[in-house]
Amino acid sequence: MRWFRALLFVGITSVVVAAPAHAQDEEQPNRRVSVQPYIEVSQILSAEITPGDEILTYTQVAVGADVTAVGRRAGGSVSVRYERNIGYGDDVIDSDTVSGVARGFVAIVPDAISLQAGGLASRTRVDGAGGTTANPLVQDDQAEGQIYSGYVGPSIATRAGAFDITGAAQVGYTRFETDNAVVDTNGDAVDLFDDSVTYNSQLRVATRPGDLLPVGVGVEGGFFQEDISNLDQRVRDVYGRADITVPLSSSLAVVGGVGYEDVEISSRDAVRDVNGDPVVGADGRFVTDETAPRTLAYDVDGVIWDAGIVWRPSSRTTVSATVGRRYDSMTYTGSVSYVPNSRSQFAVSAYDGVTGFGGLLTNSLSALPTEFEVVRNSLSGDFGGCVGGTDGAVCVDPFGSVRSSTFRSRGVQASYQRNIGRFNAAVAAGYDRREFIAAAGTVLEAADGLTDESYYVTGALSREIGNNANVQANAYANWFSAGADGADISAYGASAAYSRSIAGNLSARAAVAVDYIDSEFSAEDFAAASALLGLRYDF
Repeated sequence: MRWFRALLFVGITSVVVAAPAHAQDEEQPNRRVSVQPYIEVSQILSAEITPGDEILTYTQVAVGADVTAVGRRAGGSVSVRYERNIGYGDDVIDSDTVSGVARGFVAIVPDAISLQAGGLASRTRVDGAGGTTANPLVQDDQAEGQIYSGYVGPSIATRAGAFDITGAAQVGYTRFETDNAVVDTNGDAVDLFDDSVTYNSQLRVATRPGDLLPVGVGVEGGFFQEDISNLDQRVRDVYGRADITVPLSSSLAVVGGVGYEDVEISSRDAVRDVNGDPVVGADGRFVTDETAPRTLAYDVDGVIWDAGIVWRPSSRTTVSATVGRRYDSMTYTGSVSYVPNSRSQFAVSAYDGVTGFGGLLTNSLSALPTEFEVVRNSLSGDFGGCVGGTDGAVCVDPFGSVRSSTFRSRGVQASYQRNIGRFNAAVAAGYDRREFIAAAGTVLEAADGLTDESYYVTGALSREIGNNANVQANAYANWFSAGADGADISAYGASAAYSRSIAGNLSARAAVAVDYIDSEFSAEDFAAASALLGLRYDF
């Protein structure tokens, strides 16, 4: 099945960035296309440091491609990798993994309507209470999971007279696969997310200050729905609002808006046995009772408002901050973008929303730039969740918890990227807080009000050595705190790799890595060190 999904992911992402035939004409002098397919064959040794001393060796065969296409009518970036691990010995299980990320567009009506799409495939480690990290240890395959996510839909950005018209409509799908059930420290089953379909649309019509009036005015409407397979959960959010922009100077403006929003979250209960206990299926998830009535877990409607500032002191700096009331409580959002020169970028963003795991992922994917470079683990090749774009490093949701329950997610992300001569460096950090929402009287009731928190820091450094060699290093730290019983998970790791050209497109590679997991859901910590020697051929 994973072979099929690997081929499907490559096929979809190839379509995403494929430029139509007319994109090759003389109207696009700035068109750039970079396609870098490759194949790798490596021998890997992995030694368990604690709690045991097992040593594993296996051969890794990987194929992949990094693609960037930039043009007026089509563009995007794709980084996709498929690997097959072939182990030795009776206790080693062969495995195959697909990982990658894609984001692209094709113009339907030039400078007005385009088709947007994005995709993600990532391996992850699952621990007690549904906590995850995007850098799994290969020895602990019992805790491994695979995430697939993607979206597609049209967007509009045009101008009609004095009116700016912007909007988008997207359909998304997310799936999480794992072969093992998860229980918390109390021995209770954790209903892990299975899959969901999301629908997201919004339309905004606005005028700029000075066009029709001294101030800018706008109206906006939006609709979001996520249908989660677990217990038939549904998130539905409908809103409409009007806003105003009042310029105070050439660089500073006050913004505000008021509107109405209706948010509902509902689900069904699980099938119960003769003792009234919920039935758990073979996949470790609760079995949905399709005949049970739909029960409301969250029902909030009423007036929403927000007010804030937008400050643009130069073309390289933008700061926005808003405070308001939404979801029946106060909400705070904002962003900072600072690009002092062509060699460095800094960005910060704060978010607040009600969604499920799938909706959070597809929203993160749609926020990625269409031109980026992926940050991967130097030894395993795993996608760590972050990409480097022209406006700085951007991270897809760091996964956090994969509970099936819907939640309100609030957090902040920050990144810094800099090029110094032949050195390229990037660092990203973030915090995510999820307060779960579940219906009373259902099997998920115990999760209602629980709060999971996650923190992450990731960094990458690379340098070219002469014309034929380069060295790169990556490091990460993830902290996860489960609201169920206060148990924590910490994951740390670092890797370094050296590559040197041998002849033509053939190069030799060497890499080392150290990973460490400290989990209160297991009796002992887990640590491992790995080393790699291999060859790579770039076509």
